[in-house]
Amino acid sequence: MPKLYPVINTVLVLVSILYPFIWYFGQKYTGVIPVAVLMALIWLLRALLNRQPLQKLLSCAVMLLFIVLAWLHSAKAMYWYPVMVSALLLLVFGASLYSRQSLIERLARLQRPDLPASGVRYTRRITQIWCGFFCVNIVITAGLITGEYWHAWTLYTGLISYLLMGILFGGEFLYRRLILKI
Repeated sequence: MPKLYPVINTVLVLVSILYPFIWYFGQKYTGVIPVAVLMALIWLLRALLNRQPLQKLLSCAVMLLFIVLAWLHSAKAMYWYPVMVSALLLLVFGASLYSRQSLIERLARLQRPDLPASGVRYTRRITQIWCGFFCVNIVITAGLITGEYWHAWTLYTGLISYLLMGILFGGEFLYRRLILKI
C-alpha cells in the first residue's frame, strides 16, 4: 500500500488543480453527487495511505465535507473547495509563524542547514507574504462565488490563481538565489 501513496497523492494534486474544470463541467452533465463522491473517495484513499496523524485528520475532514455536500446536493457549496484549500494552506503557513521555524525556513534549511540570521528573517517574511496571498485568494474566490460569476470562478481558480502562485514562487526563488544568494 505505501507504494500507492505517491500515485494517490499525484492524482489528488491533479484533481485538486483541475477541480474547477471538473466541477464546472461535471455539474452540467452529472450533478453534485458524482463529483462530490469522486472527491470524497480520493481524499479517503489519501487518508488511508498517509502515516502522518495531522495529514490523516485533514484528509478525513475534507472527505467528510464532500460526503456532506453529496448528501445535501449542494451545488453552490461545491464552489467553496478552492477557498477551503487556500484556508488550509493559510492555516499551515500561518501556524508555522508561531513555531520556532516558519514553514519556508524549514524548507530552506533542507538545502542550506546553516541558514544565516538574515535568511531566517527573510524566510519568515516570505511566509507572511504567502499568508497574505492566501488571504487575497480567499477573498477573490469568495467574491466570485457570492456574486455567482461562475465562468470567472472557473478561470480564476483553474488558471489565474495558479499563474499568480507560480509568479510569486518563481519570483521569490530567483530573488533569493540571484540577489540574496541564499
